[in-house]
Amino acid sequence: MKYTVKRTIFFLLVSCLCVSLVYGQRHRKFDPNKFEADLEQFIAQDACLSPYESSVFFPVYREMRKKQMAYFGEDRRYRLVDTSNDKACAQAIKRHDQIDIEIKKIQQSYHNKFLKILPASKVFRILRSEDKFHRQMFNRAARHDRMRKGR
Repeated sequence: MKYTVKRTIFFLLVSCLCVSLVYGQRHRKFDPNKFEADLEQFIAQDACLSPYESSVFFPVYREMRKKQMAYFGEDRRYRLVDTSNDKACAQAIKRHDQIDIEIKKIQQSYHNKFLKILPASKVFRILRSEDKFHRQMFNRAARHDRMRKGR
């Protein structure tokens, strides 16, 4: 009798553990609002922005990101181009290049705005922090993908 109870309890514990592991590995959907909030928090901490600097910088930064996102969305559609159609590929390449140039123009324009509201050293730290955040997120996503695939 005692053996059966122990075996049942052990089975229940193992089952709970398996269920919790499977539940924990569920694919989480991307939340753009959380991503933006995490990005801003990371930049503020990593670039050592004061509350005042954050309050004057982030509204302008959000404006820049909003303009860039429109181009990123358009560029993302070119992943669906039929690679067997040379004409469509050539058009996609030309439009991709135009989009890259437009994004760089936006960056340049807003970097100049940033320099008017913050010292250059802070703006430089912000740019480095932004790159650092994106690299960390990319690496985290790659690690998560490798773990899901069992590599």
